[in-house]
Amino acid sequence: MGKSHRLRKMLHQRRTAPPPTPGSLVIDPQAPRPTVHVMAYDGEKLTERDLRTAAELKQLPQILEQHKVTWVNVQGMGDIDVIRRLGDLFGLHPLALEDASNDHQRSKVEQYDGNLFIVARMLEGGTTMASDQLGMFVGKNFLVSFQHLPGDCFDPLRERIRRERGIIRTSGPDYLAYAMLDGVVDSYFPILEGFGDLIETLEEEIIRDIDADILARVHQVKSKLLVLRRAIWPLREALHQLVRDPIPQICEETRVYLRDCADHTFQIIDLVETYRELTSNLMDLYHSAIANRTNEVMQVLTVIATIFIPLTFIVGVYGMNFDYMPELRWKYGYFAVWGVMIAVAGGLLWLFKRKNWLPRGNRARRLPTSDVNGKSH
Repeated sequence: MGKSHRLRKMLHQRRTAPPPTPGSLVIDPQAPRPTVHVMAYDGEKLTERDLRTAAELKQLPQILEQHKVTWVNVQGMGDIDVIRRLGDLFGLHPLALEDASNDHQRSKVEQYDGNLFIVARMLEGGTTMASDQLGMFVGKNFLVSFQHLPGDCFDPLRERIRRERGIIRTSGPDYLAYAMLDGVVDSYFPILEGFGDLIETLEEEIIRDIDADILARVHQVKSKLLVLRRAIWPLREALHQLVRDPIPQICEETRVYLRDCADHTFQIIDLVETYRELTSNLMDLYHSAIANRTNEVMQVLTVIATIFIPLTFIVGVYGMNFDYMPELRWKYGYFAVWGVMIAVAGGLLWLFKRKNWLPRGNRARRLPTSDVNGKSH
């Protein structure tokens, strides 16, 4: 698998077939079966259930009536009946439901009658940089979220709800939406820390030794940073829209928290751009190290050739064997020629050393290394 193919696979996931008409649902047949997790709460009580079939969704109206906020989290989009029943129960717009079911949307915010639709991208670190779409519908007393893959970054949030930490149990669904977006944004920071450590390791490896595999790894890091950049830029715009626009589902108290979340996206973007610049510098450093090694090899060969040029001249002169060359019949002529050759070679070596023309072995290893903050150590 070539580099370009791997990059295309990372940037463009397999898409479902386009719907025959706008607003109609098309489900990927290979999508996992949905698991519906319900957390309904207020300041006094908490109800938590797992609903696995469309028939079990009949319990939701009663749960909605008994609690201030109901969070319905759907993991997996492989059952069209479950999605349709949730859409009918909460009055979700067909176009927004279609976007939630197709895992190729960019982060955005859209308003519909009675609810607010938010899309964000969740990333997973590692070798594949897996990306999952999070679609959230925020209503008066509910929040319905759709995820295409099992697993997410909301376990700390669920624990906060269970243990009544902070103000989430006394706040509305808009604050829950903020908490989920904040969890998505905060999950980017460990990934970026991993990139920082990896870039520092690659820099040390390039300085210590030059390996063709390092360049491929630098390209891989740069491709993953591009995936991260494509995920965080639209999310920043969506959060800015939530803070700026007058949205009925978002109260003024929640906008303060959303503003802080938007500030975190600016920090992430700054780090991504910094790391992208560092990876470009690593490629320049790699090519400079290759050129430096080539120069050192050429320097060694030039020194050897320069030393052998006068020696070749001497042996060439005495290899002519003319009859009247007095040194040919001298008893010590052979040893004298060797002495002159050794003296010439030693004199040239002394001259090269005096002028610092001799190559210094492993010069690159003594170069100071620097971390992602530019501090030398």
